[in-house]
Amino acid sequence: MKSPAGKKFKNNNLFLILFSLAILIIIFVGLLSVGQFFPTEYNRADAEIKKVTEAIKEVKDNILTFDTKAYDAKMLQLANYPAPKVSTTTAATSTATATATTTPVKPNLWPVKTAYPKAGALLPFNRIIAYYGNFYSTKMGVLGEYSEEVVIQKLRDEMAKWKEADPTTPTVPAINYIAITAQGTAQPDGKYRLRMPDSQIDIAVSLAKKVDGIVILDIQIGLSDLKTELPLLEKYLKMPNVHLGLDPEFAMHNGQKPGDYVGSFDAAEINYTANYLAKLVKDNDLPPKVLIVHRFTEDMVTNYKKITPLPEVQIVMDMDGWGSQARKFNTYRQVIQLEPVQFTGFKLFYKNDFREPGSRILTPAEIMELQPRPSFIQYQ
Repeated sequence: MKSPAGKKFKNNNLFLILFSLAILIIIFVGLLSVGQFFPTEYNRADAEIKKVTEAIKEVKDNILTFDTKAYDAKMLQLANYPAPKVSTTTAATSTATATATTTPVKPNLWPVKTAYPKAGALLPFNRIIAYYGNFYSTKMGVLGEYSEEVVIQKLRDEMAKWKEADPTTPTVPAINYIAITAQGTAQPDGKYRLRMPDSQIDIAVSLAKKVDGIVILDIQIGLSDLKTELPLLEKYLKMPNVHLGLDPEFAMHNGQKPGDYVGSFDAAEINYTANYLAKLVKDNDLPPKVLIVHRFTEDMVTNYKKITPLPEVQIVMDMDGWGSQARKFNTYRQVIQLEPVQFTGFKLFYKNDFREPGSRILTPAEIMELQPRPSFIQYQ
């Protein structure tokens, strides 16, 4: 996986910086020895030690300082102004009838002004290309449908297409594993969800290493809640390359059964999750986490204006709808483009996107015409 851009160096040659840091450390150790074995030189050595300590801190700060100018420039590039002419529809869900329309978008919606991320952030300097599914199921996505070798090859093929469509943005492969799956039956505790064993999550972690990528653990909580489920995944979320996805479609309320109704998350629940992840980042000195929130209707995410990205957590609102090209463009516009949070995503279905007459899967070049351009692409 390519290292994220966005780190500011006073010396553009990283090797020279690290070499200088090593020399300073050697001098530091030598000065300590002087103070230990030659007490009469202690005061002079102590003063020199302070100078070297300050120099080491300066080099470290230079390496870890986030480049806000590069961030702003990339966010403006993602905003993709002026707005391209894209066919849309009046449909906001994957079941409504498509009718072509075009409506201009207010130019001040994007890029979104939020807190700058900590150094080491993946976004916006990279684009995440994710393969989604569950190893137990052949119907939930490519991860369970194909062998490991096929998954790796197909994922690399998709990454190559995105590199060709946008050479300016490195691609980061992701294994997007559903770690908690919603169920049509109550299960012993009545929560309508099934937690995957660690042995299955470990496979996702191992697979991500083979593609030099990241892991995204998706959760469909059913009638459970985030306060119960998140701590059970904490040992994985403490890993620097493991991120999180929330699926509001299967977050049920008032005893409703998953599949019978479309669920939802409120901004308060999303913020709770972001703060939970932020604490892990701070406590374990991790790079910022990415939090994916899937969505294909307005009601799936309530009070979006109150969602608060943090320096430690980057929030992606992912268009999760399937269907014709026009329908998907309109869903993106209605529930992602017009309700800005921070970053955006776009989901592609190898099968469902062909279900309507004349429909097909969109190409990277077509998706690059969206406003804003998605930073997260998920294939199911």
